[in-house]
Amino acid sequence: MRLTRYTDFALRVLLYLGRQPGELASIAAISRAYGVSQSHLMKVVSDLVGAGYLDSVRGRNGGIRLAKPASEIMIGALVRHTEDDFDLVECATCLIAPACGLTSMFDEALAAFLKVLDGYSLADALARKGDFGHLLRPAATG
Repeated sequence: MRLTRYTDFALRVLLYLGRQPGELASIAAISRAYGVSQSHLMKVVSDLVGAGYLDSVRGRNGGIRLAKPASEIMIGALVRHTEDDFDLVECATCLIAPACGLTSMFDEALAAFLKVLDGYSLADALARKGDFGHLLRPAATG
């Protein structure tokens, strides 16, 4: 299974914000830090705000931050929220699907994949290998 870029960006935003809980960050700063499109991040952030993962503070000193503790943000739930299609293969249109034993195997594998992710929170991901701040691109100056 391959997760979409949308999920990748959602995870990156949460990881970035989870490094400094409660502090506000701008989408522009996150975009610069990862070297990714600001317009793509804006779509992802808007969705994460709507889903209750992030708080958005408007105004001159505004920004975004985690809406709840990193320990309460479960990776499996986030992946389910951000992914549209969990089909590992196109069994629905396959001629032999009704008699094929692979369909149930793929369903079982997907359930196991999501069960593993359900066991981890954002806090677990942040603590797993230590701080990654030194790997981010420096903020643009001036």
